[in-house]
Amino acid sequence: MGAFAQSVDAAARADSGRALVFVHGYNTDFDDAVYRTTQIVHDSGYSGAPILFSWASGGRTVDYVYDRDSANAARDGLENLLRSLARSGVKRIDIVAHSMGTWLTMEALRGLAIAGDRDVGGRLGDVVLASPDIDVDVFKSQMRRYGVPDRPFIVLLSDDDRALRFSSLISGQQPRLGDYRDASDIASLGLIVVDLTQVKAGDSFNHTKFADNPALISLLGEKLR
Repeated sequence: MGAFAQSVDAAARADSGRALVFVHGYNTDFDDAVYRTTQIVHDSGYSGAPILFSWASGGRTVDYVYDRDSANAARDGLENLLRSLARSGVKRIDIVAHSMGTWLTMEALRGLAIAGDRDVGGRLGDVVLASPDIDVDVFKSQMRRYGVPDRPFIVLLSDDDRALRFSSLISGQQPRLGDYRDASDIASLGLIVVDLTQVKAGDSFNHTKFADNPALISLLGEKLR
């Protein structure tokens, strides 16, 4: 971790000590996760240290349960990464999580809150939850344990997300946060809710709008900056 911390610290200095952690979602192999991280950093114009937190997705549509278990197993790893970034000298840690990676992110933040360090030593910046594949009731429970964030979390949802409809189907028809229709209900938890239903992108499942639409990724970059 010593060499990693030194590399992160050196890269973060280019943007006043900032780092961006990307947490990928379900059905994403390592190469695709690297590509998506690179694309987000490049298209958004983020100039701090880019970091991919890669967990063991099976990389196949049929591996949903396997991926959910893998994300569950990765919670401590993400907590440890965030703590190590704080120790490395990074002054601000931004997180962009997608799909099932949002559940993993919320679990890690919940764990930090339980440990009394929910803002990672005052270094937690923006938290962006894109197309979150989280049961709505589970998310409310996570947020109640975390508390109202000092900096509102950003939730990007879309009513036409076909991937989340599939997730809801195999989860017993439980509504997913990423296509939840009652934005005011979750906004009261300390969130900024952005409805992307009318946004068009190249993804036929409408699940990666946050990164596939050039205008949207540009706006995301402005927010992160």
